[in-house]
Amino acid sequence: MSEIVEGAIFPLDRANVDTDQIIPTRWLAASSEESLKTYCLAGVPEIEKLYAAHPGAAIVVARENFGAGSSREHAVWALQARGFKAVIAPSFARIFEENAYNNAFLVARVPPESIDALLAERSARIDVRRESISLADGTTIAFTLDPLRKEFLLGGGFLPYMAAQIDAIRSWEKSRG
Repeated sequence: MSEIVEGAIFPLDRANVDTDQIIPTRWLAASSEESLKTYCLAGVPEIEKLYAAHPGAAIVVARENFGAGSSREHAVWALQARGFKAVIAPSFARIFEENAYNNAFLVARVPPESIDALLAERSARIDVRRESISLADGTTIAFTLDPLRKEFLLGGGFLPYMAAQIDAIRSWEKSRG
């Protein structure tokens, strides 16, 4: 993931968007990137109108508890396949959030009172390193990332991060006898 994520906002003005709405169960068997892209958010009523009104959007803005439901990692993969780079919401389901970090997909928690302003915007610029979201009118919204998970994001996800740590892990193992 890049340090900067910017693009059009996809205003998904809903709370409790669950993983079955993000990628319905019936499409999990066909988990190619193309099928994930095609059926991303297929469980949300009126989604085709939203897609048509916001082509090429890169940043989902939603209300609280985004990613609730099952632990399916496919939800993050579907959002990525659709071209989304980040989700901004006041809160995320814990397992969805972990899956996002592990796959270098940004989830930015913002205060609930910031959501209306974000939903009204056409685009945003997210600085991962500085943990801030900039809007066209000059407004800046701060968010906080766990330091280790921030490294996952900037390093390409959990597995690439861990692969880069192999020498340090081996050295630590040797020091333990």
